Amino acid sequence: MDRKDIHVLKYFSSFVSVSNGQVINITDPTLTFCPLARHLYKDFSGIQGNDKEAIKNAIKKAIESKIKDYGFFTNERKISCVDISIPYGASEMLMFGLRKSVIDAAVVVCEGAGTVITDTPAIVQGIGSRMNSLLLTSPIKGIINKLKLVGCRVVFENALIDQVRGVKEAIDAGYKEIGVTVSGQSADDLRVLHALEREKGVRIISLAVCTTGITKDKINMIRDYADLVWSCASFDIRRMIGPLAKFQFSRKIPVFVLTKKGIDFVSTYAREEDIIKNLDIKKQYLFSNELSGQCVHLGSFKAFITESKLPVNARSAPSFEDKNEYTIV
Repeated sequence: MDRKDIHVLKYFSSFVSVSNGQVINITDPTLTFCPLARHLYKDFSGIQGNDKEAIKNAIKKAIESKIKDYGFFTNERKISCVDISIPYGASEMLMFGLRKSVIDAAVVVCEGAGTVITDTPAIVQGIGSRMNSLLLTSPIKGIINKLKLVGCRVVFENALIDQVRGVKEAIDAGYKEIGVTVSGQSADDLRVLHALEREKGVRIISLAVCTTGITKDKINMIRDYADLVWSCASFDIRRMIGPLAKFQFSRKIPVFVLTKKGIDFVSTYAREEDIIKNLDIKKQYLFSNELSGQCVHLGSFKAFITESKLPVNARSAPSFEDKNEYTIV
């Protein structure tokens, strides 16, 4: 193992370490079922109960497929994509936001490069598609060079992840409408971004992502300052934030829209933008694939809008080894 090449991400509640394009360690998972993982990766199907070794093997194969198919964690990294991988994915929404000019830049995280600023729709999707919660990364010259060649700003040559610094640099570069992803573990950054927005007179759309296992104080920070939040496997986000949301996308792994600014942003993901913009924000709405309500096209998928008290849960929700332990304190 090259000690200079190390990347740590969180997937299926496990911490996964990658070096030189190889998975070198996976910690024991606490999650036993995730509907999205089962949908995307066949190796999660058929696992019975809490078979940790089978789950770790499925995690390993999922990460290895990203390395093989997309060049993750290597110089072969594919950085451009226009396909929609996840119906309600953050990078998908950012891609449409850039296409329709509701934002003029996105601040995102890429392995091998850390914090990255881009104004190109296909690049924000190429970076974020199939990306999981990246906690730490080290420089990969091939990835950094590719990003720079297509006009991206790599904020730190040492691949540091610092989204606040990334937004500040985007503002200094002249961008006025900025979308930024913030990991749930870094939820305190949301308050800083909120203050920065007012100080600089810009518009910042904050997307809280990768929230599995975060503590209640971080959930409170997300509730107070995020525009959108991906609930992942956090039942506390469903309980604490869901009732305050204006929109919920999906029942199985809800995405909650919390602000009018968030509504304006997600409306660009729809073919029928005006329908979403004209919904009564004093009410709550569920967007799902159930064949009832008003139909809209989100990305490349159909969704149906129904007025509903939120959150709306699904039977096939993520489940943990300890049914009473929804967060890691």
